[in-house]
Amino acid sequence: MGRHIIEEAKKCLQCKNPKCKEGCPVNTPINEIINLLLDGKIIESGEKLFLNNPLSVVCSLVCPHESQCEGSCILGKKGSPVQVSSIENYISEYYLNVMNLKPIKDINKKVAIIGSGPAGITIAFLLALKSYDITIFEAHDKIGGVLRYGIPEFRLPKNILEKLKEKLIQIGVKIRPNTLIGPHITIDDLFRDGYKAVFIGTGVWKPNTLGIKGESLGHVHYAIDYLKNPDVYNLGDRVCIIGAGNVAMDVARTALRNGSREVYVMYRKGENSVTARKHEIEYAKLDGVKFEFYKNPVEIVDEGIKYVKTKEIIDEQGKERLISIEGSEDIFPADSIIIAISQGPRTNIVSSTTGIDINNRGLVVVDAFGRTTREGVFASGDVVTGAKTVVEAVKFSKLVVEAIDEYVTQKLKTS
Repeated sequence: MGRHIIEEAKKCLQCKNPKCKEGCPVNTPINEIINLLLDGKIIESGEKLFLNNPLSVVCSLVCPHESQCEGSCILGKKGSPVQVSSIENYISEYYLNVMNLKPIKDINKKVAIIGSGPAGITIAFLLALKSYDITIFEAHDKIGGVLRYGIPEFRLPKNILEKLKEKLIQIGVKIRPNTLIGPHITIDDLFRDGYKAVFIGTGVWKPNTLGIKGESLGHVHYAIDYLKNPDVYNLGDRVCIIGAGNVAMDVARTALRNGSREVYVMYRKGENSVTARKHEIEYAKLDGVKFEFYKNPVEIVDEGIKYVKTKEIIDEQGKERLISIEGSEDIFPADSIIIAISQGPRTNIVSSTTGIDINNRGLVVVDAFGRTTREGVFASGDVVTGAKTVVEAVKFSKLVVEAIDEYVTQKLKTS
């Protein structure tokens, strides 16, 4: 065990009302798992973490800890908080290697899970542990969804996803890769074949566009596509990313790691308005990413990006507004442009079935427990909320598990 893990664990005050637990969206019992670890019960500690959050090993790496568990630690008020993320990662990785859960499968309790991102994996684990017969349908060749194709290797090593896949198979989950539900196999087909409930966790893979002239040029790419397989892109030496969220930071840092010499992030507002986590911005700057603030793209040309400078003003109603500065138009030279302004859901499922309502953003409409407007069909994750954090997907998915279990149990009683 790393010495710093022991030292950090010993720092924990074992608060009676742990603020770290309150700060975690899934209420990870941090004080309890630390106590078990120091007591020589690492397997019990790991099991407690896993049953509370099957993606604990992932969340320990990608969560915004500084605003959640670690940001809530009482020690952080006057000094350094306990490094909960490091402790959680150590325990979770250890447990994933020794985990040997073998639930008894009930073939009458078949549930189809469409998509193997954070929501799909969470629900697959938790339902399988309740004896459900689970099949995951994944459109790509490997599981993980945004975990695999949207988070760079340097932030989330892909061998973790392979380990999660191994454990899913170990507890009896069946995985059908390269299977797109909608065009060929429909939700109606799934119910015909004996699935008692269907879960939709397909994420958001349709990139939002700028809607400006030049977006179809050959040196323009979309962030969500680039992150899937950055090795196939030849971006050149000078790259400009449009957008300033966490995805934009991932793209910028990945581009530098893949040979581009100068990488810039262009944003129409100032640094105080950037939506990326402060932590991610700091890492981007350390890696050499440069920022171009108050520049709004108006057209993409062969030489780069035509932009207009902006500034923030207070209008007559006292509200802050962004306006363009007249006569400030110029061209920012770039070999490649990557657009990173979020993404939305595809329509392959809702366009091939009836009864599933979507909102004006194309997101699936659900109630507080993930029930869609079609009986027996549930949904959670980014396809419901838009792009959010992994831990938020886990939090909502745990509620969906209870709703699916209640629905299927009732259905079996009345059939």
